[in-house]
Amino acid sequence: MSDAMPEPEPAEPAGPAPLGVVRTPTGSTEVDGLLERLADADHLAADGHTEVYEDVHRGLREALSALDAGPAPAAPGPPVPVPPYNHRS
Repeated sequence: MSDAMPEPEPAEPAGPAPLGVVRTPTGSTEVDGLLERLADADHLAADGHTEVYEDVHRGLREALSALDAGPAPAAPGPPVPVPPYNHRS
């Protein structure tokens, strides 16, 4: 009779699980959409996080660059008619 305990089975690594991080809306539809994209990482293994983080970072950088660029120039309006030149000397 042996008092030795059987070797425990090696534990399987835990699967992906949501972190439960609360995302506060920023008021910018574009930025809020990018931040929601971070939730995609909750369902990926750690080696898949990089792609999501880089995608979100690229989008946020573009949004900030657009703010620095300022508003786009106004579209030209309709052409202004030129009055006829009937007063020749």
